[in-house]
Amino acid sequence: MPVTGGLGATMQVSLGESITNTARNTPDRPSFLYADGTTHSFAQTNARVNRLVSVLRGHGIGPGDRVAVFALDSHGYVEIVLAAAKLGATYVPLNYRLTRSEVDVLLARSQPVALFYDTRYAELLEGVAENQPALRLLVRIDASDPGRVAEYEELLASGVEDEPPVVATDADLIGLAFTSGTTGLPKGVLQSQRQIKAIVNAQIVEYRMRPGEVRYTAAPAFHISGICQLLAGVMHGFTSLVMPQFDARATLDQLVADELTAVFLVPTMISTMLQLPDVHDHDYARLELMYYGASSMSPALLRRAMDTFDCDFLNAFGAGTEAGLQAVLRPEDHRRALAGEPALLGSIGKPSYGVSMRLVDGDMNDVPQGQVGEIATRSDMVFDGYLDMPEETARATRDGWFRAGDMAYVDDNGYLYLNGRSKDMIVRGGENIYPFEIEAVLSELPDVVQVAVVGVEDEHWGEIVRAWVVLRPESDLSEAALRAHCAARLARYKVPAEFRFEPELPVNASGKILKRELRTRA
Repeated sequence: MPVTGGLGATMQVSLGESITNTARNTPDRPSFLYADGTTHSFAQTNARVNRLVSVLRGHGIGPGDRVAVFALDSHGYVEIVLAAAKLGATYVPLNYRLTRSEVDVLLARSQPVALFYDTRYAELLEGVAENQPALRLLVRIDASDPGRVAEYEELLASGVEDEPPVVATDADLIGLAFTSGTTGLPKGVLQSQRQIKAIVNAQIVEYRMRPGEVRYTAAPAFHISGICQLLAGVMHGFTSLVMPQFDARATLDQLVADELTAVFLVPTMISTMLQLPDVHDHDYARLELMYYGASSMSPALLRRAMDTFDCDFLNAFGAGTEAGLQAVLRPEDHRRALAGEPALLGSIGKPSYGVSMRLVDGDMNDVPQGQVGEIATRSDMVFDGYLDMPEETARATRDGWFRAGDMAYVDDNGYLYLNGRSKDMIVRGGENIYPFEIEAVLSELPDVVQVAVVGVEDEHWGEIVRAWVVLRPESDLSEAALRAHCAARLARYKVPAEFRFEPELPVNASGKILKRELRTRA
């Protein structure tokens, strides 16, 4: 099928071509490394992707069709995404923590013609085709029983390895990812090839990726950050460790074995690894970079991590699904912090590669330096809108700028400091309180493993501050001690009125604490 859209469109390099080009350049280099030590080379991966493309085309699947994935991370997951890109189809990543009713809603909205899934979700998905008439191909990615060949592998075996024609342009819809909305319908984020390529390229630049490295990202493949880092390996020629889910013990074992040159983790994952008893028993000689994101990390936790792993650190701040990477606190900034500018550890850095940024008020006016405003960005990493939600699209993309609700201020040197999200702001007796500030103070205490601050309705104040805290198992920190610590560092009205202690806090698959769930608890 010929590419449409004029001469410029025909000269674009498609996302699907990335594996083809890398396989030609470095056919024998491992594209994926698995926890058991086995690998797939770039040539093997490209051959498998081409086989899948031929099979899907044989089922009548092509440009514009949607292919859903409900699975943990695996080589198959990445192969499905690459096959969709080569077909000009749209992949629909589904959060594997969804309930059946949630899956049905998203399938009904996205109307995929194919669904790939893991055996562990077979019972949850039982009878799904009867409720989704658009579905005509259901495939298990892994084997249903030990010793059996997986349906997915049988499917690939029936395909051919011929290189398919290039059909996708940068304007084509490549991904349809659903946000985890707290009320109403989740938003379907329309992701063009332009957006995905721009995010991959920004990651290659900002995360300092090099051919020949071995990297691991703990962000799941259904999240745009996770899949784009895996695609960056495909595009740039480095090896990606693939594990089904983040496991602190398994990740530390890989670091101890000196397999990894760089790793992306969420702060809660770093905190969990630092609780392992043998984390300080190794020098991590091959590890060059630990980069973190998805949620804020307290300066105290960051210092403990830097002392333990003795490598470069990088803070990646983004609007993920809708707008990719937005700001970066680079390794040089972390080194400056250790050399006498510790306040930098509380910053999210400066605008990232290819991003124009402003801090604005509710009327889209720029706020003065030092004043809190909402982050607004413009870049090639911004999405194409929400599926069938023009009002929501207009609300998020006002005057050509994207806004996710993140609040921040900028200092005299241009460094951004996050002040939480506009929707998380607590209003107590007319005073605005940003939970991030309180969370940072509580996280200064080494015994605090996790903390989340939310607003709770109150008849007198309107809202009061509640802090949910997870302590180290051996800790004897009391509520009185926590309150005294806050009182010494915060204005009186910001000190939490209530403290709740839990063995762990609810998190999503990306490692973010689910504040919406905490707000509903008694």
